[in-house]
Amino acid sequence: MGKDKSKNLVGQPLFKQIVKMLPKDEFDLLVSKCGSDRYYKTFFSWEQLIVMLFGIFSRCDSMGEVCDGMRALGGKLNYLGMDVAPAKSTAGDALRDRDEELFRLYYFALISYFRPLLSVSRKKDVSFDEFYAFDSTTMTLFSQVMQGVGRNPKGEGKKKGGMKVHMLTDVHTETAVFAKISEAKMHDKKFLAHLNPGRGSMLVFDKAYNYYLQFAEWTLQGVNFVCRLKDNAKVQVQEVLFERTLSKEEFGVYKVEHIHLDYKQDKQVKTVCLRLVHYKDEQKRKYKFITNNWSITPQEVALIYKYRWTIELSFKKLKQNFQLHFFYSDTENGIKTQVWCTLIAHLLLQVIQVVNESKKAFSTIAALIRIHLISHLELAWVVTEGRKAYTKRGKRRNKSPTAIQMSLF
Repeated sequence: MGKDKSKNLVGQPLFKQIVKMLPKDEFDLLVSKCGSDRYYKTFFSWEQLIVMLFGIFSRCDSMGEVCDGMRALGGKLNYLGMDVAPAKSTAGDALRDRDEELFRLYYFALISYFRPLLSVSRKKDVSFDEFYAFDSTTMTLFSQVMQGVGRNPKGEGKKKGGMKVHMLTDVHTETAVFAKISEAKMHDKKFLAHLNPGRGSMLVFDKAYNYYLQFAEWTLQGVNFVCRLKDNAKVQVQEVLFERTLSKEEFGVYKVEHIHLDYKQDKQVKTVCLRLVHYKDEQKRKYKFITNNWSITPQEVALIYKYRWTIELSFKKLKQNFQLHFFYSDTENGIKTQVWCTLIAHLLLQVIQVVNESKKAFSTIAALIRIHLISHLELAWVVTEGRKAYTKRGKRRNKSPTAIQMSLF
């Protein structure tokens, strides 16, 4: 069946068009490397990835819903290279037993694969080509599969387990370039050891990552950073470089200082030399930013920290548009697998949005794909023009999604 331009129809379901974006040859290489299909006679790794992505895009709450939904596809499973939908027990066993390492490695491979497509935008008001923000978000689990950071429950209440997703985001493209999943009790600063920033790059992060030893090492390596100073930091002011008095209506940089911060290494007290920028925003809130870069202006230091919110927006997209509060497994391996697959789905939607130059919000694109997941509508049309068909006439606005979808045919 060819493309019907008059009705924006194509010969493959929308979900198949999305799956075709994935480089299967790279996945097969990783399957061979990890031995993920060893001892499996059915339900191979690629099929598990397809099942997981179907559940994530359709926002299913459980593995039972995922399998029932795929069973309802009937003959459309052939488009996905599957003869039958998996049984709930089969999919659940694979989620428990197949190592999440495969999906972690594939996510990183996809980041490299899609990077040329995503590297089309740049923050013109920042002077660094390599500009990264990192942070973490905690997801609560009503299970002890991963230990939480909170107190133990009183009486016979359940202990809340939890996990953290630590993420490094390219600020220019607003896409994740590195991620790590840990127990929620892991301190944020331990994530810094997993980073490998290049010389001349700029990192921005919150004050939870204040680690003076790491700051000193980055300074020696030529890695720049901007972050907030902790409230209880013992600052040794060496020199006031700039100072002015702001009126009640004014905002901006009002003081810049040369400071020293002490830290211990091998039982010896050492010092890191930094610049402290005092800043007041439009809401009259005051901030203290520290940086090891002495060449950029204090105003750019404040601007760089403002871009830290790009990673907060990434976490917001993840939590609002994907079912990360419903997990398909109660095992650590299964939960990590679902998180990696969700990150893959998130990356695919970002690529779809950028490649098709869609002006729609990320949440709108996610919703449209969910509604039309098994329709034979053209993907590019759905994410750029699809919603216009809903509102061309006032009487269509009150139609249900099903009625709208049928009217498009």
